[in-house]
Amino acid sequence: MPEPPVSKGPMPVMPPPSRPRSLALRFISGKYQGHVFPIQAGKEIVIGRSGDLEMVLAEDMVSRRHARIAFQGEEIYIEDLASTNGTFVNGEKIRKARLREGDRVLIGTSILKVIYSEAVAPATGEQARREMEAVATGRRSQVRSMSGTIEEIPLPDLLQLLGTSKKNGVLVIRTSEDVGRIYMRKGDIFFASINELEEIPPLKSLYRMLTWERGMFDLEPPDEREFPNAIDVNVQSVLMEGMRQLDELNRLREELPDLRARLRIPMPLTAPLRSLSGNELDVLQLAHNLGFVEAVLNQSVLSDLDTAEAVVKLLKSGYLGSE
Repeated sequence: MPEPPVSKGPMPVMPPPSRPRSLALRFISGKYQGHVFPIQAGKEIVIGRSGDLEMVLAEDMVSRRHARIAFQGEEIYIEDLASTNGTFVNGEKIRKARLREGDRVLIGTSILKVIYSEAVAPATGEQARREMEAVATGRRSQVRSMSGTIEEIPLPDLLQLLGTSKKNGVLVIRTSEDVGRIYMRKGDIFFASINELEEIPPLKSLYRMLTWERGMFDLEPPDEREFPNAIDVNVQSVLMEGMRQLDELNRLREELPDLRARLRIPMPLTAPLRSLSGNELDVLQLAHNLGFVEAVLNQSVLSDLDTAEAVVKLLKSGYLGSE
């Protein structure tokens, strides 16, 4: 007779099949900021101003029935319900779009981020609805505002949302050191300033703000003032040029002295001035008159990138020294 098989220990226990991770919507801007609304399998979420919906956003820019979120199989889709002001996902106006973790949805003045629900305390849709009703009731008298942090939604992403949705108003960004203002009309930018300094041109102010990584933002009501050095640029062109300048400035970072460094012209000056371009001569004069890197960057009519490149060349060629 054949011998029975020898046991080699207990059979391995197979792990249970993994379940798809659940998603939720976290408000990162607007009067419901900080609240989380779960997306539950098999349950449709209709968003709008009407009080009988699953998610009620009590504000004028939201239609009575604005958008719907629903499952198709295991995927989640958001659909605009022919709203007046539109639904936007990651800066694009949509009729219908799939939602994934990390996506940002703009409805009215609220920005919602799609997150994994495991990252927050569990709540039912009805609990979330009641909490949002309490917020709306308690803040009815407040001025409508879009607010949040640029840690949650970086300034380039925020500007893209505002530009695509053709928002009007003044986007105010407050950091620990500076206050920046971006003036928008129908989604385009017509002025910008940092600390209301007149010597910094608006485009230069815009490109500098794109480098900010921390701070609070608020979209304040439109400002109809006429600025003598107003600009007229669309957000997309600003972002493309701003990102290009940022990449180039990062490349120059190690060669450029600290902003508080003093610049001086060596005496005697042996390098021939005739070798310099007109822009380089202007930067050399600013360095002589103002003395500090930051002041030169502020006062130069050139962009920060062009000014920084001129300073670096003047330092390398012996026209300037730093201390």
